[in-house]
Amino acid sequence: MTRHGKNATASSVYSYHERQKDTSQSEYGTQAARVGKDSVKDFDACSLTLQNCKNPMVTSEGLIYDREAILQYIVGQKRKNAKSMKNYDKQMKADARELKELAQAEQRAKTEKFIAREKSIIDKSTTFQNKSSVAEEDQPSTSNPMKSDPKNLLSFWIPELTPEAKKTKLKKPDSKVFCPVSGKSIKFKDLIPVKFTPIADGDTKTSVISKKARWQCAVTHDALGNSVPCAVLRTTGDVVTMQCVDKIIRNDETMLHPLTGEVLQEKDIIQIKRGGTGFAHTNEGLKTKSYRPVLIV
Repeated sequence: MTRHGKNATASSVYSYHERQKDTSQSEYGTQAARVGKDSVKDFDACSLTLQNCKNPMVTSEGLIYDREAILQYIVGQKRKNAKSMKNYDKQMKADARELKELAQAEQRAKTEKFIAREKSIIDKSTTFQNKSSVAEEDQPSTSNPMKSDPKNLLSFWIPELTPEAKKTKLKKPDSKVFCPVSGKSIKFKDLIPVKFTPIADGDTKTSVISKKARWQCAVTHDALGNSVPCAVLRTTGDVVTMQCVDKIIRNDETMLHPLTGEVLQEKDIIQIKRGGTGFAHTNEGLKTKSYRPVLIV
């Protein structure tokens, strides 16, 4: 007979496993789960299409993109920015025209008021009466407390408190194109072509995409994967392991390219962002949450 500790319902304590079971079966409560290895992309996959790259390119932050996908994204974002800028310019012209019309109307009202005042003949008694009537209008009325204090109204369904719909003001759009993952500015000319070295296993029948271990380090010939930290050398685009970078390239006072002998700098070593392996120590942010209504007792 199997143990029923997780399904015990006669206990006086509402156990953790019972709570998890009820949360998964009901439509209430926040669910948290850790994504597995199959839910994260490979280190050599495109960050947009999540598929293997035909022409891989890397950003300065170490994000891999397919050349066709990132070019299409940049062109689409530029068109979107141009359309937003056109709408913004249209709004600015409309606002300027409205302000001009208001200024003209105000000037016209002042002119008409001045002309009416010059044509009228007002004696002192009439002027005094007009002043007294104006003073009475300025004083707050106590007969109608609804207008004087709208907070003490018995109902808010009155025309005086009806909200007015205002036009949505567009903000000035940014002309830059931002990376869809990091959120930083991205330019196609700043992307670096990546040159992966196919693994030398002697298998010529199986395609490279179908292989589990597809690429190797260009220097040490170690197999590359999500569990192996690797970097791209900016000058040639070769992919090497971080162990090769630490023990071979950075070992000398002057960092030299192990294949071409070029002098390298720290900015020429771009560490590739890995997708993850499912283990806690490999990557961060592998937890996902689903927020649902919660019953408060």
